[in-house]
Amino acid sequence: MAPHNVQDDAPSEFNNSPPANGIRPPTPPPMSASPPRILIIGAGSRGHTYSRCIAESSNGVVISVCEPHAYKRQEFVRMYIRRDGKEPPEGSSFHGWRDFVQWEIRRREREAAGEEGVPEGVDAAFVCVRDEMHHDVVLALAPLGLHIMCEKPLAGTLDQCIAMYNALAPSRSRTVFSVGHVLRYSPHNMLLRKLLLEDRAIGDILSVVHTEPVGYWHFAHSYVRGNWRKESTTAPSLLAKSCHDMDILLWLLCSPARPGSDEESEPPHIPAEVSSMGSLQFFRKSRKPKAAGDATNCLRCPAEPGCLYSSRRIYEGPRHAGLETGNRGWPVSIVLPDIESFGGDVERARPALLARLAEDYDAGTPQAEVDAKNWFGRCVFESDNDVCDEQVVTIRWDDDPLPSTSGSAAATDSVGSRGAKQATFHMVAQTKRQCERFTSIYGTLGEVSADSYTIAVEDYATGGTRRYTPKLESGGHGGGDHGIARQFVLAVDRVKNHGWEAPRAQAEFIGCSLEEIVRSHAIVFAAEDARKGRRHVDFREWCEEKGIAAIAAS
Repeated sequence: MAPHNVQDDAPSEFNNSPPANGIRPPTPPPMSASPPRILIIGAGSRGHTYSRCIAESSNGVVISVCEPHAYKRQEFVRMYIRRDGKEPPEGSSFHGWRDFVQWEIRRREREAAGEEGVPEGVDAAFVCVRDEMHHDVVLALAPLGLHIMCEKPLAGTLDQCIAMYNALAPSRSRTVFSVGHVLRYSPHNMLLRKLLLEDRAIGDILSVVHTEPVGYWHFAHSYVRGNWRKESTTAPSLLAKSCHDMDILLWLLCSPARPGSDEESEPPHIPAEVSSMGSLQFFRKSRKPKAAGDATNCLRCPAEPGCLYSSRRIYEGPRHAGLETGNRGWPVSIVLPDIESFGGDVERARPALLARLAEDYDAGTPQAEVDAKNWFGRCVFESDNDVCDEQVVTIRWDDDPLPSTSGSAAATDSVGSRGAKQATFHMVAQTKRQCERFTSIYGTLGEVSADSYTIAVEDYATGGTRRYTPKLESGGHGGGDHGIARQFVLAVDRVKNHGWEAPRAQAEFIGCSLEEIVRSHAIVFAAEDARKGRRHVDFREWCEEKGIAAIAAS
């Protein structure tokens, strides 16, 4: 069974339920006469999330989808594309992205030949397929000159990231590109960055300690039983789960304070050194309870009733987001993609869900078959997972002052915000918190404590504390999903309808360059080299060795 062409990493904050506590999405900007036309590639959780955000808070229109799973494709068309009860026009849905590329090439040929009735094409694509497919999809789209928003991470290997950079760089004068680092676009993190870099609320930053608590059963779902369980088929967990966090650290400590600023006058403050420690500590056979015996599947395990990681407990039961809670979204919809076809009837859906959970493999199962699907009923201590469930990364910066504006070519300003500093990141699986990050930031004049909801600024001089509660928006990542969708579509709209050059739209709406995107991925791969080699990595030298010295230039 081939893997579905979908992106499945979507905790409960991403499901399609109504907004909690009455929190609504932001007001959408005015529609242009010819709204940006959007293609969604992959009708999984992320494809649905971005489509909902586009409809609720942008001035674009989803007009097409690529998805090989027939039920998912039909449901997507019904929810987002089939408007006013009318049948969608030609080009509204495709089995896969290759079908779209072939159709679009032919459509352009028909248009160039003056054929009548040729459907209008798309302006931009959201790439929401599985991580290991991003490279092939983006490389196929690049020659078409479409604006592209690629779900994170950019790709699963450094070589693929470099190839994507090389394919996209020639068209940057005409198209905008974004990657799904949605944390940059949440009201919370936007305010945090303003306080630190624009208002300089704590002076110069000296140290950051940042934690991502993945959540014990969320990690088991996605990184032990699910798509991201094996580095060889996807990517290390630091990339698959925490590239958001590594990007935020560079956004706060490395990127120019003004997005899109001239890098000759305000170059990035490049890290000097990266180190990392981590391993697969818990989800392995040596931790298996003795009472489980030789069972490899939860439904046939004598220890299942008392196991925190029981698939029945997670996907069927009344706790977490199981079927008996009435949940039909993540994670149940990942185990049973056609859950909606049961009309919300738990008893009708239960046999199909349990049949999926009963699926297992043994020593005689071909490896290709084991790799090709997810085994959501598999014992978490008997799975074939190999990615870290605990990891710490340390990034260190040296002094790198900018040239003085006094007129003397040899003089420099004091190191200021470009002085030595460091950041420590901790990814941990075994937590009750689920993706609710928390951060401590220490500066020369004060310190900041932030969680997913509040920001507290302590002033050393006055002893006072200022507390901020940034606006919450519906959708995932504290409003970041809405933010990135809105900003990307606005950038496309400015280029399409308002005569803007793509670089200007990239700077003002996307807020980061192609080099920044690659740099935040490179720091992950450098950290992995450091972890595996048990060494400290000189980041500039490492970039030169990998042929990407341009992203480490300052």
